[in-house]
Amino acid sequence: MFGKDVEIPFLDKKIETAPREEIERIQLAGLKNQIKAALRTDFYRKKYKDLGITEDTVSTLDDIRKLPFTTKNDLRDAYPFGLLAVPKDDVVRLHASSGTTGAATVIYLTQKDLDMAADTMARSLRAAGCSRQDILQNMMTYGLFTGGLGLHYGAEKLGMMVVPTSSGNTIRQIKFMKDFGTTVVHATPSYLLHLHAAIEESGSLRSDFKLRKAIAGAEPHSEELRRKIERTLGIEVYNNYGMSEMNGPGPAIECVFRNGMHIWEDRYIAEIIDPETLEPVPEGETGELVLTILCRDAMPLIRYRTRDLTRFITEPCECGRTHRKIARLTGRTDDMLIINGVNVFPSQIEEVLLRTKGVGANYFIIVDKNGVLDKLTVQVEITPEMFADDSRLINALRDRLRSEMAALITINPVVEIKQPGSLPVSEGKAKRVDDRRPKD
Repeated sequence: MFGKDVEIPFLDKKIETAPREEIERIQLAGLKNQIKAALRTDFYRKKYKDLGITEDTVSTLDDIRKLPFTTKNDLRDAYPFGLLAVPKDDVVRLHASSGTTGAATVIYLTQKDLDMAADTMARSLRAAGCSRQDILQNMMTYGLFTGGLGLHYGAEKLGMMVVPTSSGNTIRQIKFMKDFGTTVVHATPSYLLHLHAAIEESGSLRSDFKLRKAIAGAEPHSEELRRKIERTLGIEVYNNYGMSEMNGPGPAIECVFRNGMHIWEDRYIAEIIDPETLEPVPEGETGELVLTILCRDAMPLIRYRTRDLTRFITEPCECGRTHRKIARLTGRTDDMLIINGVNVFPSQIEEVLLRTKGVGANYFIIVDKNGVLDKLTVQVEITPEMFADDSRLINALRDRLRSEMAALITINPVVEIKQPGSLPVSEGKAKRVDDRRPKD
């Protein structure tokens, strides 16, 4: 894609390629400032006082381990204003998480915070090869969810023309892509697959579109799913990582080499811990990502447990950036399914489905009880061609899927083959799991 003689896109090359010593100096200064801000909040002031933590507790980056973790439950307990570090008059926007794993949590931002979030997102988009010559169609929901507005403002800061279609209304999405020559879209991976199917149904040709890239976010997705989207839509798909608690999209993204996501370490401190022992994992091993935001005045969050599972990529990147990379997420500590004592992640099931010819874009996982044992059922749509084929081939596909899943997850699932379009289509975050087991 990019050879040695081709210029790699940067927004701020000086900071993006800064020596590690400079990045760590910025991080330490930022961490000290965040502790000062935290001590102005009701939540952290009480918590830190009980633990004897002051502004002088941290003198090196390693001292961050002296600070307690912050969790989503802490945000709920501090609702509505317990984590606010500035006067309410200084707050210009409130966002809330989508509540994927529970009740929504609130995030506050000053104008300076919003400007910084937009700059971070602009840096991410530029790293992914976007420029002011691009037209971006934003297919993420606008509103309390940060995904829509967060990327919108970053794209505008970069100078891109933004078409804020928001989510849904796929017929209009396709029309606007044609009419305005959209070159980049921002959407969930599941919606990108739905978009491909809708384009085919509309009778449009690939030559009708100028689309060249997609920024995919809001859902963890496998490499197999990325490849399938790229193959079907004929585009490059960039993995983008963010969350409401960290200002939304933008904290980490793949550069043009698409081999792990650079996390902007001048604005975030990233740790990876064992979710059981809470100790750092050896470099390069998978664990839970913990983030400290260094670029927000209104609401500090220090050592926030994201629940996302990833690892640091230790090899230097060809692009020359010195900010460390994290691998694509393999799941979450809190969407892990424990089935008859075995840990299973939906992404493992997705991996099997998406590498199998004849399998469609949509699937659904059901967990319930069969007597005293857990029962795992995977409903999967097949392609129209497969559905119209011999029933023996469909049965063979079912057997193959069951066998390959069992080999990967060590659980024998029930596989239900569904006709194309029979499972609900999600235009926001896809709901893939229904755990029907009785809650004790």
